[in-house]
Amino acid sequence: MKTLFIGGTGTISTAIVKRLVNELGAEVWLINRGNRKEVVPAGVHQIIADIYNEADVAAKLEGLEFDVVSDFIAFDVNAVERDYRLFKGKTKQYMFISSASAYNKPAANYVITEGTTLANPHWQYSRNKIACEEFLMKKYREEGFPVTIVRPSHTYDERNIPLGVHGKKGFYQVIKRMKEGKPVIIQGDGSSLWTVTFNYDFAIGYTGLMGNRHAIGEAFQITGDETLTWNQIYNTIADKLGVELKPYYVASEYLSAVGDKYGFDFEGSLLGDKSVSVVFDNSKIKRLVPQMTTNIRFDTGVKIAIDYIESHPECQVEDREFDEWCDKVISALEKSKQEI
Repeated sequence: MKTLFIGGTGTISTAIVKRLVNELGAEVWLINRGNRKEVVPAGVHQIIADIYNEADVAAKLEGLEFDVVSDFIAFDVNAVERDYRLFKGKTKQYMFISSASAYNKPAANYVITEGTTLANPHWQYSRNKIACEEFLMKKYREEGFPVTIVRPSHTYDERNIPLGVHGKKGFYQVIKRMKEGKPVIIQGDGSSLWTVTFNYDFAIGYTGLMGNRHAIGEAFQITGDETLTWNQIYNTIADKLGVELKPYYVASEYLSAVGDKYGFDFEGSLLGDKSVSVVFDNSKIKRLVPQMTTNIRFDTGVKIAIDYIESHPECQVEDREFDEWCDKVISALEKSKQEI
């Protein structure tokens, strides 16, 4: 199988590329800016280009055709329109990475299937993904453009730890607060349900769809089978750090309101996603890819991530602004308790 990835060095796509090269013996090509060459396996063909420079990319792709093209960095309709122009007639399958955040918020049913309505009034990112899906499915219905849509949920790797509330610099400041014995903000009361998926497991489901004729013209959500409450997620992280969790529960609506002026998009990430309980029905992906299951449980995956992060200082990115914001929020709420 000859496959091309637009991007190919992110949290999800890196695991897929490694599986294709190391386990499945596929011929893999990448188009990206070449900023993360260290994660690209040997033998991968890399085209250094800015995908937004369509004329340059078209020239560099001249004469090339692929069994599968995957775009991991298309975030608006302009991007998929460009891909349609570049790859129409040049691939047997075009795979678009959408998002499970595109599902209706609030959901009419907490059990999510591929047939759940797509609508997210809280997050422009999700609405853009919906618009991309609609454009691509229109091209499939009218012209037979061979699209497959994939909707990941919260997928992580050894360089990331899944959290509900964090700052613009990522997860590490929350880990630092845990280790320092400081209270950690958790949205709501921590009892809502969530699904996290290690990128290795995601790669099994994704590669099972590649070159699969039954996947053309269809949408698939790919997640693990393990559903946890946010309390379980945070407690597992604390356990693997060897510290006591000191949770501080704050309503998502409050976090959205007081985070906005600091540039924290909690309306999108919480009200439009992580504060809503979701349980994914994965029967559709399992029918095509029976081996898709949870091989790396969260307690195992988060231990892998903690060990990696603690041994790689470049992953330990502190965020003083977020740390101070957490202290302010907690202080203000504690003060309000005394004043009422």
